[in-house]
Order: sequence, then structure tokens, then C-alpha cells
Amino acid sequence: MFPNSNTPPGRKPFSNTRPIPVMSAFGVSALKKADKPQTFTKIFRWSLPAGQTQKPGLVEVAGTFTRWQKVPLRHDATQNVWQATLRDIPCNHTHHYMLLVDGRPARDTHADGMAIPRTPQETQFALTTERGPRVFMLFAQTK
Repeated sequence: MFPNSNTPPGRKPFSNTRPIPVMSAFGVSALKKADKPQTFTKIFRWSLPAGQTQKPGLVEVAGTFTRWQKVPLRHDATQNVWQATLRDIPCNHTHHYMLLVDGRPARDTHADGMAIPRTPQETQFALTTERGPRVFMLFAQTK
């Protein structure tokens, strides 16, 4: 294959992922995207609660989109927040997750809501509230 002169060095050539026609009993009536499932990118952020001055040693996020594996957030000293960008989160369903500060559940002021834990992993990471254990929800819908 010859290199594409329109593609800058070090970059992959443009990939066409436009919808392709799908045959049905009535002819070409539906459009289907290429086989790649729809995903999105989410930035998780956490900052010290008001009145707290001692910085934690480790801030992590774990959830259904990481199979409950912990992913560390990095400290941004200029904004004094911890953050991580997670890519390829599956769309079209609600995810459950938790923020962990030094291994303990912490509140996420950016959560879409809270849910009752459904699995042993969720129960392990759940936050204790007045209404019982809860995990955070992330609505992952597409247009």
C-alpha cells in the first residue's frame, strides 16, 4: 500500500465509518453503522471537600466500565483537582461506579445519580448513606 500524501506523517489515514445500507425483506430500508459499538469518553474529576486541607495519597475510580478495576486519577496542581479521562465507555446503558480516596468511597458531586448496589463488586465499593449503601450512576445514552 502506498502512503497517502494527504495524511500528515505519523497519523493514520482517515477511516470511513459512515452508515452502510442493510437489506431487509422490503429492500434497502435501514442504515447500520459499521460493526464498532458506540462508545464515549468521560472525564472524572474529584477535588478536596470544603474545609479539608490534607491531600490524599491516592484517588481512583472503579466501575462497570472498568470491570471494577481501579483506575488512578492524576493530581492537577494548577486547578487542585484529581482527574482521569476514560475512553471507550460503552453507550446505551447506565453504568455504576465509585470514586475512592485512599481506598475509601468518596462523594462525586458530578454523578448523574445514585443506585442500590447490585453485585458483590458494587457492594464492596459502596458508599454508606442515610438510605443504605449506594453507588454512583453514569447515564451513557447516545442520540
